[in-house]
Amino acid sequence: MENDLHTTENRLLGLLPEAEWVRLKPQRVPVEMAPGLLAYETGDHVDPARLRPGRRRRLPPLLLLLLVLSCCLSTALPAQKPASTDATQASPKAAHRAGLDRSGKARKGKASYYGQKFYTKKMADGTRMNPQSNAAASKTLPLGTKARVTNLENGSSEVVEIRDRGPYVKDRIVDVSPKTADKLGLKEGGTAPVEVKPMEVPQPDGSVKPGTGAAETQHGKSSVNLQDGHSSY
Repeated sequence: MENDLHTTENRLLGLLPEAEWVRLKPQRVPVEMAPGLLAYETGDHVDPARLRPGRRRRLPPLLLLLLVLSCCLSTALPAQKPASTDATQASPKAAHRAGLDRSGKARKGKASYYGQKFYTKKMADGTRMNPQSNAAASKTLPLGTKARVTNLENGSSEVVEIRDRGPYVKDRIVDVSPKTADKLGLKEGGTAPVEVKPMEVPQPDGSVKPGTGAAETQHGKSSVNLQDGHSSY
């Protein structure tokens, strides 16, 4: 079909003057729809005035608005993803996990105990608070850590298991159960200066690291056995 069109054009070109043929031949006219956006029109009769350079066709307001919105979205969406990633990396949970103390070193601070309103409430490890248990809360020790808490005022000490998060009060490093508080002598004053010595500290790979409390416990057992005439080594 394309060959037939060319043949017809050649015949007309031989029968008509060249100027008349140019006037009758359909032409594609560039029309600027917007800055940097060109469209081409085809017509049987082209008005020479339409070929003047600089002629622009005004876009309908709605189409112009859609073009502007499209440009804005194309630049805004790529920048949105990194922002959400940064927000995720800066979340409190991620920051808290990064601040866990798995070294097993002893720390000193104040101890308090769970109030009655927290009885039976769910703790960080998913279990419910039992006031008669040895459960305790720490902001920095990993859940599952076993530690020895010693009251520096009277020398009483008890072994606790970290199963919750807190206390969220300045200078307090551990919350203990009411039963443990009785044994440590915390009930009268509500708080007391203590030393927390980790004994078993869970590690990210699933292993358990002995802390300073474990070394002292082992040394204490050895001393008792030697007094009895037996050695644990």
